[in-house]
Amino acid sequence: MAKAQSSGSKEAKAEAKAARRKASKERRSQLWQAFQMQRKEDKRLIPYMVGLFALIVAVFVVIGLLIGSVWLLLPLGIVLGLLAAFILFGRRVQKSVYTKADGQPGAAGWALGNMRGQWRVAQAVSGTAHLDAIHRVIGKPGVILVAEGAPTRVRSLLAQEKKKVARVVGDTPIYEIQVGNEDGQIPLSKLERHLNKLPRNIDGKRMDALEGRLSALGGRAPGPGMPKGPLPSNAKMRSMQRAARRR
Repeated sequence: MAKAQSSGSKEAKAEAKAARRKASKERRSQLWQAFQMQRKEDKRLIPYMVGLFALIVAVFVVIGLLIGSVWLLLPLGIVLGLLAAFILFGRRVQKSVYTKADGQPGAAGWALGNMRGQWRVAQAVSGTAHLDAIHRVIGKPGVILVAEGAPTRVRSLLAQEKKKVARVVGDTPIYEIQVGNEDGQIPLSKLERHLNKLPRNIDGKRMDALEGRLSALGGRAPGPGMPKGPLPSNAKMRSMQRAARRR
């Protein structure tokens, strides 16, 4: 019996180890593909990465010369230089992705769904056949209603959704945000940063309670025609609108 359990334990560990190796290999492959794609589109990527790496290594070499420990600080400089170059790569990839997504229907919902931290996101809780949408976010600040689409249309959508939400959240703060590049709107690339700057008004338990109440509200969603992420730039808006209306 003990031998069988030991054998099963070893098999489980071997399978877990194989799964970790596979996941690690897939991550490396994805990173390499992302690097190749970014390198082709961003001609400054490699010069900037090499320049930043060389600068950091040079700084540590100079410090090492001053204190007489070049070979002690050089490995640290190399490691930090590689890390800085990798961070720069990630920032430029993120900027490129947001630039391509900006202005596309579904972009705000996609950005909210990819936020880090304890955010409860309900995408497209209401919307129109023109692919305007209101997304509902629950976080430490309270309830945040994020609108994307034509300002003239989403203004009334926001007012309706806020009225509906206010009936069940009590004195919990409700924030309204319009995503866009016009006055009074928040650019897509700054949306997560803007939400993180909001004041912390509630705790995790209250977030759970709010999520339960608001999920019971339901809502008039814009239907399956609303994309889960940004539409390709060559997508035909009229055909998407017709599909949304038919549904």
